[in-house]
Amino acid sequence: MRLLVVEDEPDLLASLLRAFRDEGYAVDGAADGAEGLFKAELTEYDAIVLDVMLPSLDGWEVLRRLRLQRKTPVLLLTARDGVKDRIRGLDGGADDYLVKPFDIMELLARVRALIRRASNQAESRLVLGEVVLDTAARTVHRQGEPVPLTAREYALVEYLAVHRGKVISRTALYDHLFDENEASLSNLLDVHVSNIRRKLGHEFIATRRGHGYCIAGDPE
Repeated sequence: MRLLVVEDEPDLLASLLRAFRDEGYAVDGAADGAEGLFKAELTEYDAIVLDVMLPSLDGWEVLRRLRLQRKTPVLLLTARDGVKDRIRGLDGGADDYLVKPFDIMELLARVRALIRRASNQAESRLVLGEVVLDTAARTVHRQGEPVPLTAREYALVEYLAVHRGKVISRTALYDHLFDENEASLSNLLDVHVSNIRRKLGHEFIATRRGHGYCIAGDPE
């Protein structure tokens, strides 16, 4: 999954980017509202963490303009705890709201919930034949036994799982698995898919030549 964090406090931005990357997300950062809006309009993110008090464009305006063309899940961060501010954010199109200071584990959990809801996934546990994926614990089991995956392998499995039954193009997978700072090789997806098949079974990920990959279901 690929995220965007828009935050003007350099230390906090760096901390959030590091925390999300440690969890296996591809994540881009922006230090002001104009940069954040540009990236949010240019890239199809799975979720956006957006500070309210930003230079150039504040979070309210970024959200307003973004909602004219994208439905990307947005979590607002703010130091203001007033009821009116929370109402303004939610009525303005935000999907969730978190007041500073916050616990990073709560932020991670809220982002996971946003992504699940955006994918019409009510629960964190996905049963894919003999494979069980838990997006909250970020674990994978096969026939009841834990299967160790690298962060990138897990990200690939999760993205295909929440879109199960659909063929996802290679371009879309690169866009959602790699951030703007990564220089990816043309065969990198093939390597990850091969490793996942070795661990979870050759038939777990199906290849649709010329189109992309899918798991657990017939393509639409």
